[in-house]
Amino acid sequence: MAAGSDGGPAGRGEVGRHSLRNLWRLRRYLRPHAAQFAWLMLAGFAATGAGIAVPLLAQQVVDGPVARRDLAGLFQLAGLALLVGLVEAVLIFIRRWVQSSSSLEMEAAIRDDVYAHLQRLPASFHDRWPSGQLLSRITSDLSVLRRFLSFGLLFLVLNLVTYLVVVVLLIRLHPALGLLVAASAVPLFLIARRFGRHYHAASRRMQDQQGDVATLVEETAQGLRTMKAYGRGPQLTERFVASTRALHDTGVDKGRLLARTSAKLDLVPNLTLGIVLVAGTAAVAGGSLTIGELVAFVSLQLMLIWPVQSLGWIIANGQEAATAADRIQEVLDTSPSIVDAPAAVTLPRSAVRGHLRFEGVTFRYPGSATPVLRGVDLTVEPGETLAVVGATGSGKSTLLSLVSRLHDVDTGRITLDGHDLRDLRLASLRRLVAVAFEDPTLFSMSVWENLTLGRPDAGSDEVRAALALAQAEFADDLPWGLRTRLGEQGLSLSGGQRQRLALARAVLVRPAVLVLDDPLSALDVHTEAAVEAALKQVLRNMTALLVAHRPSTIALADRVALLQHGRITAVGTHPELLATVPAYRALLTAEPATAPPATASAAAPPPAGTPAPRTPVDPAPDGVPLVRS
Repeated sequence: MAAGSDGGPAGRGEVGRHSLRNLWRLRRYLRPHAAQFAWLMLAGFAATGAGIAVPLLAQQVVDGPVARRDLAGLFQLAGLALLVGLVEAVLIFIRRWVQSSSSLEMEAAIRDDVYAHLQRLPASFHDRWPSGQLLSRITSDLSVLRRFLSFGLLFLVLNLVTYLVVVVLLIRLHPALGLLVAASAVPLFLIARRFGRHYHAASRRMQDQQGDVATLVEETAQGLRTMKAYGRGPQLTERFVASTRALHDTGVDKGRLLARTSAKLDLVPNLTLGIVLVAGTAAVAGGSLTIGELVAFVSLQLMLIWPVQSLGWIIANGQEAATAADRIQEVLDTSPSIVDAPAAVTLPRSAVRGHLRFEGVTFRYPGSATPVLRGVDLTVEPGETLAVVGATGSGKSTLLSLVSRLHDVDTGRITLDGHDLRDLRLASLRRLVAVAFEDPTLFSMSVWENLTLGRPDAGSDEVRAALALAQAEFADDLPWGLRTRLGEQGLSLSGGQRQRLALARAVLVRPAVLVLDDPLSALDVHTEAAVEAALKQVLRNMTALLVAHRPSTIALADRVALLQHGRITAVGTHPELLATVPAYRALLTAEPATAPPATASAAAPPPAGTPAPRTPVDPAPDGVPLVRS
């Protein structure tokens, strides 16, 4: 049930042929705690042994001191039984104390690995997976696993051993009655097998639905302003209620399934106990069994009630853990597609000039048959600022995302000072390239922590300089200045404030290549002019690639590249393109394009009779068009 390379959730609601395989694969997290687990098992077996000893002592009491009316012997055996009970209680306490700490450590280790793996997966993976599904896997699914590893697995082993040992003792006490008890395991096995198969499917369905509900909650929280602005609260509430109702119904079905199975599992040992009492009484009357042996037999058989009654819970817990392991392995089995090459190198910042070159670059999003970029050739000289201009959906943001390897090219290559970006270590590349997005993300941490995300060692003067450049001194007026903790997504700030902080964060890195995806779109005219004036000074010392829509932003660039339908169709200065390229002029003015771009790299005209192309959009992985700029 593993997902594909960058695929979305796989195997939803499906039951694998080997439902415990993924659970078994998590055994590596048990290995560091093998010694603890061994002690747990020893303590558990010792406690079980102490519990089994009590009925045997009861046999000795009844057939010995009680039959002979030996008061002194009675007190001795009673004291021994009390001591055995005390030892059992102490062992149970030690076992539960140790298993709680070890299970929490295992849960933390799995959670750390899943979170670290999520960081290695490419942006295309996160584009496809609902965030609520990932959240439920790293929280509720891991809690299910912890419960099984700490209690279910241990009790499964202890109960099986207890059952086998008790059955052997029962056969020794009275072979016929012991074999009758042993035979009751057959219907128990059939009931448990049927229950496990059905409960596994129900567990998977419920855990997937929990992920769907988590996704709805997160989307509602993030889109609260939009929801209120459009008055869609009742409709979204209906959608949420429908999802929670489906989750409720699945939970009820699971509960009923467990209740029916528990009743059947209770019925078998109780019927067996009734038969044993009748047959045992007859055996005592016939002299083939003593009263003490009957007491010991019944007491031992009663010890089987808990293992059998708990069987339903253990199977349920095990199946939930198996489906949780399936869902976690779906993430862990997704291989990162953007990784360091075996011979990847690290470039020091001081050795990088910033010569950026696109050579025949083609790119399509996973699952899409239509490429977004088609044979892009483009050169950005060291210290040059190049603006990329194009209509919505022409592939501008996609082109910029390739520079920091948020995505990798399908064909062609991108080089930095002659080095293919894929030959550089990701950590090195992302120290050399800083990005400011049009829709910036700020994290639920302090302003200072957000600003120094790319350079944790930045000094106060450097931070202040970056804030001044981005016209973001408003941060000092926040309640606790730069120590003010921003809310989730930074939504406590305006769009322009978020953009300015994101720009300051990118500049603070002092990159060799600065990538700006229309970072001034949310600024007012006066603030934009002040930021642009400061940016001109900074851009003199680094290579910059920026997406621009406004003429004022384009004026920051030394040259402009026109991107149409995934191809670079013209490159030149802003005045040159205005004068010679009608499509460029039409893009920046209300004038319609009357002729194709007069450049050598222009796309060939379509064959006669071909319908006129619509405004291009980037296809989403699932085939639904998503407009990308």
